[in-house]
Amino acid sequence: MSKQSKPGVLKGIVGGFFLSLGLVSLATAAEGDVKVTPLGSHDGEFCVLDRAMVFEDPNGTRILYDAGRTVAGPDDPRLGNIDVVLVSHMHGDHLGDRRIKETNAGNCGGPEFPVVTLPQSNSVDIAVKKQAKIVTGSEMPAFFATKLEAAGGDPANSMLVRFGGNLEVGGVAITTVPAAHSNGVSPAFLTGPLAEHLKASGVSASVGAPTGYVLTFSNGLVVYLSGDTGITAEQKLVVNDHYRAELVVMNIGDTYTTGPKEAAYVINELIKPKAVIASHANEPATSGGELREDTRTALFRSLVNAPMHVPLSGHTIAFNGDGRCTAGCD
Repeated sequence: MSKQSKPGVLKGIVGGFFLSLGLVSLATAAEGDVKVTPLGSHDGEFCVLDRAMVFEDPNGTRILYDAGRTVAGPDDPRLGNIDVVLVSHMHGDHLGDRRIKETNAGNCGGPEFPVVTLPQSNSVDIAVKKQAKIVTGSEMPAFFATKLEAAGGDPANSMLVRFGGNLEVGGVAITTVPAAHSNGVSPAFLTGPLAEHLKASGVSASVGAPTGYVLTFSNGLVVYLSGDTGITAEQKLVVNDHYRAELVVMNIGDTYTTGPKEAAYVINELIKPKAVIASHANEPATSGGELREDTRTALFRSLVNAPMHVPLSGHTIAFNGDGRCTAGCD
């Protein structure tokens, strides 16, 4: 549903919150705020392959976005309870073809991912252990239903929401929006003769278009998760004009997605949110928790009109229903 037509907002609900590694206290955050906690490879940093974030609704519903390689599986102590797993597309750095064993192994520009999660994926392993729903669009739900069943989970926990649709899980409204990217499933995630044939041919399997997400939380906050994408018309027509997103998680890595200049155009001219969190920078963007000069992330911050937050791993940022940062702000 759009922000304009949404029914009365649920307010004042007490939910637990997640304090990661003692890096930030949320004692000043209001009970009605949405809390965002990046889960990267190195504590307190924004590193080269960091993708994962946990969003916690004021009512306690917890959503994991693009677990990728930097979550140490379902037993990662930073995860806590997870109700929903979102996967924007099937590339290994988002789905999770391998993962860290623990944080801080290797360095920020070259993390170590010694645990292979094929053919199931890190995302599926987490969903099964947490008994979480996997919510995706396009043709991805059938793929995830098969993976869940093979891992001993419930295939019904793979749920579909296609473009223009709406699915409410745990009081959070979820929809998918188009992303301009690729979405092939590597043969490494498959088994049997098909996997061998695809590998021999140098091609991947298709599961439909990649996606981004729009989440409407119970306090009224609307968040756009870009996934991996270029500039799209829907970023204005759907994300801004219809849903009126106030917080954006935007990929800025260039080559594979929008770079910092293109991403700044999306933020300044198309969506015009109240706040933005950089994502998918494909660089060691910080050192000692401080933004490094001459990085894509620093350039992006200099170009955007909205307050830009660096997703330091374990550092929780809170936002009210209007998209204003209330705690853990840069």
